[in-house]
Amino acid sequence: MPIDAAQALAAAPRVREIAWDHKDVQLYHLGIGAGLPATDPRELRYTLESRLHVLPSFATVAGGGPPGVIRALSMPGVDVDLTRVLHGGQYLRPHRPVPVRGRARAASRVVAAYDKGTAAVLVLRTEVTDADGPLWTDEAEIFVRGEGGWGGERGPSGRPAPPPATAPDHVAERPVREDQALLYRLSGDWNPLHADPEFAARAGFGRPVLHGLCTYGSTLKSVVDTLLDGDVTRVREYRTRFVGVVYPGERLRVRMWRSAASAPADGGTVRVAVGAVERDDAPVLADTVVRFGRRPDDDAG
Repeated sequence: MPIDAAQALAAAPRVREIAWDHKDVQLYHLGIGAGLPATDPRELRYTLESRLHVLPSFATVAGGGPPGVIRALSMPGVDVDLTRVLHGGQYLRPHRPVPVRGRARAASRVVAAYDKGTAAVLVLRTEVTDADGPLWTDEAEIFVRGEGGWGGERGPSGRPAPPPATAPDHVAERPVREDQALLYRLSGDWNPLHADPEFAARAGFGRPVLHGLCTYGSTLKSVVDTLLDGDVTRVREYRTRFVGVVYPGERLRVRMWRSAASAPADGGTVRVAVGAVERDDAPVLADTVVRFGRRPDDDAG
């Protein structure tokens, strides 16, 4: 059986050392669409080393190694065809702001394996620590077509919740350049699905698609810029489910609903829905929530 759930869950964590610097951060920010207009002070905080702030979603590529989806396929008990694999969802919890330069230890293990009958879902958790302690925790949810049926736990429902029925509090549109996937993959995700038309066709797509984690980072930037005035340190948690593809050259519409009990100055949560403008807002990200807090110095005081 290509997926041995018991073996995958029992395996010891895979540990790797990771390091990054300002060039990696700048490349990531450019890969998710930062830097336009190039001289805008609000964009320079993502692109100019003397002003650099690290968007927390950089954690998904820090160290330049393969993304969680690819790492999961090399775990004990997992042996599947990459063309059957989809990134189902992503969760990130920064324990403190991600530094511009860093060295850390990343420990990854499969923490859940669900049997959907005609598919399997794996959850790969990565705990990252540096010399000062925990830095971030992330989880990648990996959907593997044709690999279920072993009689295991079915797990949470795969049906996304609809967005709020009320009008969003904020709407932002983000263009996706034709070369966006080619630039983003330089941060370490070399999956040919995002560059090779022949591979994309074998996977069932008409042409290469944008990385889900590129949309993930671009969406977080929209929320941080719109609600937090670019203050990346206030992000506490960020989760989403990938429910549709984005093709390079499209535009993304990011709709945001603040929780009724929260004001941006005091922290709170925002629900987000992302759609492809040119395809009648076809859903791209669903069940998306960003939780944010006050500035760290305010929390301490």
